Amino acid sequence: MAVPSARPRARRRPLVAALFSALALAATAVPAGAAPTADFAPVPPHNPYAGPDGTATMHGDTGSSDTTPLAGPGAGNLSSKRVALASACPTVLVGSDGHPVVLCTPIFGQVPTVHLLNLADGSSLTTLQLTKGSLLGGVYAYLDDQDRLVVVDGSRSLLRVAHRKDASGKWRLSVDRSLSLASAVPADDAVTGLSPDWQGRVWFATGNGVVGLADDRTGQVSTLRLPAGERVANSISTAPEGTAVTSTHATYLLTAAADGTPRIAWRQAYDRGQARKPGLLSWGSGSTPTFLGPKTGTDYVAIVDNADTTVRLKVYRTDGGAEICSIPVLQASGGPGSENSPIGAGNSVFVAGTYGYPYPALPDGAGPSVPSSADFAGGLTRVDIRPDGTGCATVWDNTLRSAAVPKLSTATNTLHTVVRDPLIPGTKGTGILDPYRYVQIDPATGRVTRSQQVGVGSLYDTLQMAGTVAPDGAYLQGTVTGVLRITAG
Repeated sequence: MAVPSARPRARRRPLVAALFSALALAATAVPAGAAPTADFAPVPPHNPYAGPDGTATMHGDTGSSDTTPLAGPGAGNLSSKRVALASACPTVLVGSDGHPVVLCTPIFGQVPTVHLLNLADGSSLTTLQLTKGSLLGGVYAYLDDQDRLVVVDGSRSLLRVAHRKDASGKWRLSVDRSLSLASAVPADDAVTGLSPDWQGRVWFATGNGVVGLADDRTGQVSTLRLPAGERVANSISTAPEGTAVTSTHATYLLTAAADGTPRIAWRQAYDRGQARKPGLLSWGSGSTPTFLGPKTGTDYVAIVDNADTTVRLKVYRTDGGAEICSIPVLQASGGPGSENSPIGAGNSVFVAGTYGYPYPALPDGAGPSVPSSADFAGGLTRVDIRPDGTGCATVWDNTLRSAAVPKLSTATNTLHTVVRDPLIPGTKGTGILDPYRYVQIDPATGRVTRSQQVGVGSLYDTLQMAGTVAPDGAYLQGTVTGVLRITAG
């Protein structure tokens, strides 16, 4: 992944901080009658073949709820540290032993590299290079129930990467198990997303629309191909009811036959618009599908479409695929597009806008955007599904410019993210000297309740990557050059 170069200047920070001190509230207008704080529960059930909920996957759990049971930075002064890894680090996970496991793409060479980070200060303890593949190949990974990173590398091999100390007491990363998927994944294709099912098998989807189920204990691999022309540009999600996959044309729920062969339970097409939009990485929905619901935590599946003028949140029943609602979102910001997975908890869904976000690189085959460029609009919308499941209603809609995938802490009812402010207040453009702020947001109102600048300039670009709350309360956020470690007290 190419990263624009910049040299942020420390002497600018006090001035920038002063200029943006009022922005914490300016972007969060809330309509009258906003709902009071609610309990955002339940969330998807724990997958017994995944690591701890909240930290096992990029989106928190295998249902991709983007929730965490951990609180995040608590009382006291907020501070941040940039762990420089000379890499873009989209996948920051934490196992049951508390050690962060980070999957990064170095700026130079772009060979995917696994880092094991120090518990105390976030420094890299040891690394392991993987075989290079496509830009999005290997970005999505998860931790299994033994804290091993499960990933498919550029050789099309399903790997389980463990970390342990050697005889001398030094930490090492090593491949515990490997299964070639070359018979199922063509040489010109790459695995985009993967997630375990409730039997310990691994579902995967490729950029060119192959969906498969692999068992690296037995060596069995079975696949099906989505209709011609459909690509998968985001990760996939698993629940006891099945596996949700959103292609560039439709959302699917897949299940496995008795012999382990994937089959389609239902398919729901969505409006993919006339072309890819600026701020999105593919022509179609930018969503990893989200499981949520008020009874089991997986009653519904939610995505955001790619309609031309105004995008819509689409919510379907997991059982059968019937549409619950199709409701406009991100209207306050006027930015019709989201590359981020929605947050889902109980009956509530949160959608962050990415329209116009300036990515330094695009995946192969992304195609031109229409228009060719746009200002970063941002926007954050909360939608609630009616308790009887007959439709949805907007609770609030604001213009907050989240530069990362937000996370919802169900321990404190707090949204966490990093926002990208314009260098000149009141403008909408982006530049290499933009300041970045960690913020906490009240999910009941959409208002920022706490804010701390984390850096100025492109070294701090969070590139719409997901943050992770660690068990020690630190908020770990990948950037184009490493990981931010945000703490309090």
